[in-house]
Amino acid sequence: MPLVALGLNHLTAPVALREQVAFDPEDTPPALGELAAERGVEEALILSTCNRTELYCTVGEGAEDAPLAWLHRHHRLSPGRLDEFLYRHDGDDAVRHVFRVATGLDSMVLGEPQILGQVKDAWRAAHAAGTLHAPMDRLMQHAFAVAKRVRTDTRIGVAPVSVAFSAVRLVERAFTDLRQACALLIGAGETIELAARHLAERQIRRLIVANRSVDHARALAERFGGYAIPLAELPLHLAEADIVVSATASRVPVLTRAMLDDALRERRRRPMFLLDLAVPRDIEADVAQLPDAFLYGIDDLKQVIDAGQRSRENAAREAEAIIELQVERYLAWRRSSALDQPLRAFRAEAEAQRDQVLARAREMLANGRAPAEALDYLAHTLTGKLLHAPSVRLRDAAETGDQALLDAAARLFGDDERPR
Repeated sequence: MPLVALGLNHLTAPVALREQVAFDPEDTPPALGELAAERGVEEALILSTCNRTELYCTVGEGAEDAPLAWLHRHHRLSPGRLDEFLYRHDGDDAVRHVFRVATGLDSMVLGEPQILGQVKDAWRAAHAAGTLHAPMDRLMQHAFAVAKRVRTDTRIGVAPVSVAFSAVRLVERAFTDLRQACALLIGAGETIELAARHLAERQIRRLIVANRSVDHARALAERFGGYAIPLAELPLHLAEADIVVSATASRVPVLTRAMLDDALRERRRRPMFLLDLAVPRDIEADVAQLPDAFLYGIDDLKQVIDAGQRSRENAAREAEAIIELQVERYLAWRRSSALDQPLRAFRAEAEAQRDQVLARAREMLANGRAPAEALDYLAHTLTGKLLHAPSVRLRDAAETGDQALLDAAARLFGDDERPR
């Protein structure tokens, strides 16, 4: 069955639309079940990050548009609402796209390493939901191996640039000396952990980590010399922050305009630098209208990222060559696996015929027939049974002019000199 990759990302859709079709971790398992239950959908995997939402499906004939229809319906969007923002890859192109995504070649940050972990999380979720079978499971395993090889054999991973690193670079443009600044980090995932590490390396004066689970916040804060607060206490500490970096999986904003307005008044209008790295967004968009709030979103990092990834373009070209080779290897496995069922059926039928003829030969021996007679029966009868069906098919092919089957038989049986 053909593979379909369908989605939108930072290049094709604005953040306001990306957040409408994002899936949070809690919603993904039931969504996978719904998608896999669509008529004609055999396998399903959902990848949802701050920069992309993608569906990977194997579909039956006539069901090629089922994933697209389901995506609109699941997010309660009118039919066609997403069409101008979506990309779609089928068959070989879908395989190539999976490999490019896993290696970071399709990321905002060229070659960024976090995407591989996100792809693995999506694979684990689909496994747990029971929506993967051999073809796509093998594809994802192959993608992980390709990503590892690209990082080993090219310089794509040298001096890695992450979204968090790019965010801190943007912060440094606003603050000449981070040793005098206080940073408030909201969330406790990988992006916030990387941001904490980069800020600590630059000797940030004070680091506060807020999270819904205060234990997770505390574990992260203690590693980098900061202190933790529960998310509910954000309004009490917001005025302390010169820098706010937020990256949670919340479906609703965790920072509102009213909260920021109060904090800025308490700061006597000292400016606050805010980075919202979440999709859906963590900070209400109209916060940008406050005169002393400088709000940047995930799409605003592109200029910083572009400057840091030009040196990786040669490595990316090497990576593309590796991917092309591995696409063909995966497709070769798909072609060979397509023969498994008919080969198993052919072998089972041959073994059944063998057992039947062998049982008759043994019966002949038990009844006192000469061994030579039993062996002669065994050889001639088994040969006839095994060759009967292929012989009938080849005679039919000759009568109907099925040259493709005749040529295939010549290659299969080694008779390349058969006259035409």
